[in-house]
This record gives sequence, structure tokens and C-alpha cells, in this order.
Amino acid sequence: MKAVYMERHGGPEVLTYGEVQEPQVGPSDVRIRVRACALNRLDLYMRAGIRGTTINFDGPHVLGADVSGEIVGMGDSVIGLEIGMRVLVNPRGTCMQCSHCLAGTTEFCSRATMVGSKAFGGYAEYLIVPSTSVHQIPDTLDFVQAASLPTVFMPSWNILVRTAQLKSWETVLVPSASSGVGTAAIQVARNISGATVIASTSTEEKMKKALDIGANYVVNYRDENLGDRIKDLTNGKGVDVVIDHVGTDLWNAVNRSLALGARYGICGVTSGYRAELQMGAMFTRYLTMFGVFMGRPEDLRQIIHYAGIGSLQGIVHATYPLEDARKAHEDMEALNFFGKLVLTVE
Repeated sequence: MKAVYMERHGGPEVLTYGEVQEPQVGPSDVRIRVRACALNRLDLYMRAGIRGTTINFDGPHVLGADVSGEIVGMGDSVIGLEIGMRVLVNPRGTCMQCSHCLAGTTEFCSRATMVGSKAFGGYAEYLIVPSTSVHQIPDTLDFVQAASLPTVFMPSWNILVRTAQLKSWETVLVPSASSGVGTAAIQVARNISGATVIASTSTEEKMKKALDIGANYVVNYRDENLGDRIKDLTNGKGVDVVIDHVGTDLWNAVNRSLALGARYGICGVTSGYRAELQMGAMFTRYLTMFGVFMGRPEDLRQIIHYAGIGSLQGIVHATYPLEDARKAHEDMEALNFFGKLVLTVE
């Protein structure tokens, strides 16, 4: 099959478009004709072999976690699915056998894997995944839109809706509004929870786009002190919930701008891993800090539902044919985009 693969770590130049051998379909697997695959920052880390993403190459490796397409084959043990069904892949596969999976807390599965990590991903014509990893998508949701959802909306839903239980009378901080997680979190906070959204970004153009998708206030962190602006906008109270996919820089900027009882959810550390924690403030101000990685299958099912009726929308900056994956990586590294970059497969 045609695919974009890599045989060593490095820059975008290690991505090669060519032929690779397609994995075999197991008894419980489905074969998907890939129609779209969204890029994520994890793709860049894995390509470079940084931040704990080193690959032990024993042949070509195919990246890509967020995949939509059509079922074109399945193993003998698969039930409840049909050939031709339009589906979206849950990038995080779990064993569905351990005590956590059986209890529904799949995020704690110790045998979980990520599509495009240890197994082939979606930068290809076809993808083989366990049948338990696919969700049917409605006709109202096109393949590009569907592929733009999982890796940004699942942690946003997990943090804001399920764990922090964000309320309509509360205020949430969404940093880096132009990123995939940023664009997803703004919509979940506004359209699902009905909360007030303070977003931050770096340019006037990105500020306008953040307002267009639902942010109530947007702060240009290059021109203004984010912590001070939060206090101004909340009349000194601070924010009730933070969805942090930035890491060190954000914590240092806003840790003194949290409301009493604030919940601080972490799903990424693009600016760094380390931060100094004032433990006294944690208990005297009843603060909660927690981390999430993706979410549960039910989270994705609800996201698909709301995307299907138009309450949530993947913000897609650009699409590229599969063979232009190297250009897509270069554009993602340049950071001059708003939302998601998506590969399409004809």
C-alpha cells in the first residue's frame, strides 16, 4: 500500500512517500480505507525521537493517530460493524480485559497503546485497528472534520466536562487558542458547559479567530501580563478552571490567578515539564491539580454526537494530499496556523 513512512529519526526530510507492506487483519480487527488523518504535535516528537518517543526501528514506521475512513474488511470475530461503514478511530487502544477496562476506567489501562506509535498509523491508504477502537460517524460529519476531533477534543472533554465539571457560571482559561486543543477547548467550554472563556494567543489575527469560535475574552500574552489580565477580567477572583497543554510557561504566568477551589487540568507540556508548586496555596485555597491523557470511548462517542449536530467543529487550517506530509510537518513546526492540519487520502 502507499504510505508516508520513516526509517530513522530526524527532521521532515526523513518522511518518505512510497510502498510499505500492509499489516494483516486479525480475528478481532477491522481494515479501514483511510480518507483523512490529522497531524498532532506528537507526530513531530515521534519523528524527531524526542520527549520519550524513541522508536526501535525494525522496518518502516508509519505515523498518524487521528484517522477517519471506511471499513473495507474485518476479522471473523468482529460483530456489530459492517463493510462500508464510515468510522472514526479512537487513537488510544486499550486491552478491554484488565480490571480498569472492565470497570469502564479505560484511561488507567496499563497495556494501552497509541495508533501511530507502536503500530502503524494513518499516513497510509489503509489502517488495521481492533474493532473496539472504531466509532461510526454520521453522514453530517465529513472525513476531514472527523479526523480533526479525537486527540484535541478528547482531553478537552475529559478535563472540562468529566473531571473538572465546569459550570455555566464559571470562568475557564484556555491558553494557546490557535492550537488544536485550544480551538477544541474553547468550543467545549462555551457550547457544552456554557462557561465564560478567557483565551490567550500571540497575534491580533489569532485573537480575532479565537473570538469567532466562542472565546469571550482573548489576551495577547506577548503584549500583556496574562496573570494580571485574568485578575482584571474576573474582578480579582481568578479563573475557576484551567486546561493546560502548554506546561512550564503557563503555570509560571497564572498560578497566582486561580480562584478559590480552582481545578487545574494538564494534558500537555509543550513549553516544558517543570514548575515550582506552592503547596501552601494548594490546601489553603482548595486547589486541585490533575493530569489526563486522552479520554474514554464514551467521551469520543459524545464528541462525535455533538460534532454531528454542529455544536462542536474541528477547526481545520489546511489539508494536504498524503504525499505532501513532509510539507505539513514543516508547516506545523512553523506555528503559523490556527487549528488542525489534515492529510487526505484519495
